[in-house]
Amino acid sequence: MIVLDAAGLEKTFVLHLQNGTRLPVLRGAGLTLRAGRCVALTGPSGAGKSTLLRALYGNYRVSVGSIRVRHRGAMIDMADAPPERVIEIRRETLGYVSQFLRAMPRLAARDVVAAPLLDRGAAAEAAAARAGAMLDRLGIPTPLHALPPVTFSGGEQQRVNLARAFACEWPILLLDEPTASLDAANRDIVIGLMREAKARGAALLGIFHDRHVRDAVADETLSLEPLKESA
Repeated sequence: MIVLDAAGLEKTFVLHLQNGTRLPVLRGAGLTLRAGRCVALTGPSGAGKSTLLRALYGNYRVSVGSIRVRHRGAMIDMADAPPERVIEIRRETLGYVSQFLRAMPRLAARDVVAAPLLDRGAAAEAAAARAGAMLDRLGIPTPLHALPPVTFSGGEQQRVNLARAFACEWPILLLDEPTASLDAANRDIVIGLMREAKARGAALLGIFHDRHVRDAVADETLSLEPLKESA
């Protein structure tokens, strides 16, 4: 079953501090995601891989194209949806793992992970238990669960970020270099989580610079190339 279908995407950045210079990054980009499958984005730096992920999530507004997401049984065009619908889709259907954790400075790691579960209506006790279990699985010691992750190492912060993503069973999950700061043991734990997500029917789209990770989880690849300056 198709859960995300994007077509004809164009994105150009305007550098207002550089005399309005226009920097085209995406032109005619598109892809199809199916339940239970993983697509890996490949291509050189500057090809627009992270830009495409952010556009699919709605962080970047595309100027042209459609981003149709299966939500509540219907295909909704994220590119044309009002903000409140985009927020609803993010809450229920579309998860995103960035390279870096962004969390409120004093918020405990357990609360960071539990937040999207609470947004979905989970009971506080159940959300905290699920968050704690996921942090445990990703090797975050229990005494750290009550501490703010801004005090953690880069690898620990990334694991909190991943715990937050996998605690919720998103139908679609976008991953931007999810294992970049992890050692081999934690990398393999994340591979296991991604395989479990696929097994339950989630669709994954990711940037995996680690070939071991890509080979372990990707069913197909989509290669992007930088746009030529004359384009």
